[in-house]
Amino acid sequence: MSPESTVSWPALSIYERRMLGVLVEKQKTTDTYPLTLNSLVTGCNQKSNRDPLLELDDAQIEDIMGDLQKKGLVNRLIGGRVDKWKHNLYDVWKASSVELAILAELLLRGPQTEGELRARASRMDDIPDIDALRLLLTPLKERKLVVYLTPENRRGSMLTHGFHDPAELQRLASNPSLSIAHDENPSQIAAAPAAPGLERQLVEARAEIADLRREVASLTESMEHIRRELGIAK
Repeated sequence: MSPESTVSWPALSIYERRMLGVLVEKQKTTDTYPLTLNSLVTGCNQKSNRDPLLELDDAQIEDIMGDLQKKGLVNRLIGGRVDKWKHNLYDVWKASSVELAILAELLLRGPQTEGELRARASRMDDIPDIDALRLLLTPLKERKLVVYLTPENRRGSMLTHGFHDPAELQRLASNPSLSIAHDENPSQIAAAPAAPGLERQLVEARAEIADLRREVASLTESMEHIRRELGIAK
């Protein structure tokens, strides 16, 4: 099946994806939801948990939120000192709480491995392990809310959300390795062998390496946190 045939949801721009992802994230992780325009600006431009990094201003976000409202994806709440915004994604996408957490992480960061996605989405809803994630991904894949870019159910399997336009999805499917290791040398990626089967193996190997790197980084961060909590010096 070609990537184009998997697209059944209206494409969203990178800015629309970012704003919807921020609304879901802040709903689940803060007590300041619905969000003011200022909170949206801060959330869209923050430097952590985002890829790519953006620099949007009030006017841009106001315009794009207006477009999202016309599409029925968000509501503007008028009243009080300032207007606020909330999403309608539970109703529009018919997604559960944990499914929406998964989609939000893909909207905020784009294509990623299953391991990365599980770790990141777990900050919003508990996903105990990869097997649990895969069970959650199955109905999302069937409904075309997520799309796999590499073979499924393998270490390093890569996927993305279903809101890319066909050309963008085709590009991602053709070059999934471009989306995983930010410290890779682009010239090395471009020089990947073109022999049938070998290029796919190389992509999967890079995805697995990237996945392992993220796991090691996460474990290191957890150990540092435990040391600080216990007052243990290195």
